[in-house]
This record gives sequence, C-alpha cells and structure tokens, in this order.
Amino acid sequence: MNTNKLTVSHAPFWHDGDSLFQMNLNIMIATLPAIIFGIIQFGAPAVGVLALSLSSAMAWELIMNLVSKKKPSIGDLDAAVIGLVFGMMLPATSPWWLVITGTFVAVVIGKMIFGGIGANPFNPALVGMAILMLSWKIFFDFDAAYVNYEFGFTALAPLAALKFQGASAVADLFPVSDLIMGKQVGAIGSTFGLGLIIGGIYLILRGYIRWEIPVSFIAGILVTAYCFNLSNPDTYAGPMIHLFSGYTLIGAFFLATENSSSPANRIPMFLYGFFAAVMIILMRNIGTYADGTILAILLLNLVNPLIDTIRPKALGKGVNNA
Repeated sequence: MNTNKLTVSHAPFWHDGDSLFQMNLNIMIATLPAIIFGIIQFGAPAVGVLALSLSSAMAWELIMNLVSKKKPSIGDLDAAVIGLVFGMMLPATSPWWLVITGTFVAVVIGKMIFGGIGANPFNPALVGMAILMLSWKIFFDFDAAYVNYEFGFTALAPLAALKFQGASAVADLFPVSDLIMGKQVGAIGSTFGLGLIIGGIYLILRGYIRWEIPVSFIAGILVTAYCFNLSNPDTYAGPMIHLFSGYTLIGAFFLATENSSSPANRIPMFLYGFFAAVMIILMRNIGTYADGTILAILLLNLVNPLIDTIRPKALGKGVNNA
C-alpha cells in the first residue's frame, strides 16, 4: 500500500512564465509616449525631475531592504514604476527636495511599511502626491510653475482656469483637439492625452491591466461631467474638457489600475472606476481643488476592500448529497 502523501500549496498552480519584472517593464514602456512628449515640451528640467524621482524611489526601497535585513527587491522594478509615475505627476519645475520627499512618502510610507509589493492598500505614488499637495500646494500651481516658459498655445492650466473663470470664459481657450495633443500646461506626463491612451491600450492588450477599470472610469467622467454641463453650461465644462485635462487619463490607465489597491472582481471593477470618476468631477465642480483625481482615487482605494466583496450570486440551489 502506498502511504506517500502529496502535499501542495493553495491554488493557483499555473505559471504563465511572466514576472513582476516583465509587468513593470511593460508599464514603463507604456509611459514612454507621454514622457517623451513631456520632455520635448518642458525641456531639460523635466528630465531631471523624472530621473531624480525614479532613482530616489529605488534608493528608498533599497535602504528599507537593508534596514529590515531583507533581500534587495529593486530588481522587480516596482519602485522604479512608482518613481516614474510619481515623477509624471510633478511639474518640471519641482525642486529636488520636493521630489525626494515625495518618493520617500510613496515608497516608505505608501508601500514598504505595509509589507512591500502586493500588501499596500493605497497606490503608493498617490500617497506621495497627496502629502505633497496638502503640504506644499503652491508647487502644484501650474500657471505659476511655468511663468518663465514660452509656449505656442494658451499658457494656462485648463482646470484652474475653469475653476476660477467658469466654462463660458474658457470655452474658446482650450479646443479639445489641442488638449488631446498636449497643448496645455500641466504635469510632465499628464498633458499628452493621446500618448496616455496609446500607453493604456498597450497595457490592456498585453494583459497587464484589465479594461473594466479604465472604461468605467472614462464613462464616469463623461456621464457626470455631462450632467453638470447640462444643468449649467456657463459654469460647468463639457465632458471632453474634463476627460483630456489634468490627471484624468493618467488616472484612468496608470493610477486607478494599480494591482494592490484596485478590485480583483469584474463587478467591483466597474463600480470602482465609475465612482472614482464621479468623485473627481464632484471635487472639480463643487470642491476646493481644481483637480480632485489624486484624492478621489485614494478614497476609492480606501473602500476597495468593501467593494471587492461584491460578487454575482450563482443561479439555482446547491444539492446536498450527504
């Protein structure tokens, strides 16, 4: 009689040959269209901010690995992605200390103290951005940040102009075609809408993000903004302005879709993306911030564990064979 026992771990057992390194490398590749455009538009300072953000994020993770006496984990490129996405949300004129402080908060507080990759309940890059925006709001006044730049288009941040001047006053200043092609003032990696869409579609096709969150997110932006615009078109801008301005598209494809802080089930994904977008429009139209993307997605990160418990009920009744 064979008394050998087969001991296995919990499912799943299938490995498709992919890795964290491959996933994060592909995310970095997907950011290239927006990043390259941002560097062309904002010049050498943008290169410095992005390089410092990426390198300091990796350095903070390595330091935490050493302090906690764990094997260095920077080889999986997760810290590099955090640093890169964080840098994309900063203006090109950000001082060095602001970048380093932000990456410290993002990596150490937003990720490592929760146990590292896969254990963080909030998107680490958003945690860093939220702390900076609440502490040093002046550095995120894009109109002031680029006062010494010369652009071939209206050198105003669309959402700030919308917030303080109203939709009727800015309707002619920001054609949607210009916004799509990045002719707007903003963060390094958030102005080129077409590039962010290309990067997002690339990640969806490669299977690194699910389509449900970006689609429901964009739908939420369009529906909510349209309702506000319908009620008062002189005060509230149409959906296209909101979709292609500020952090909207980087939020749809690179922030809301972060694996550890977003739902794993389909219905929760639709709810998560849609209500994150609803909160963004509410904050923009009736809140104090010109762009509420950062705080809105963090809020949905907070309620994500509750949302992700929603599952469809099976049809029929189970049969008890006992």
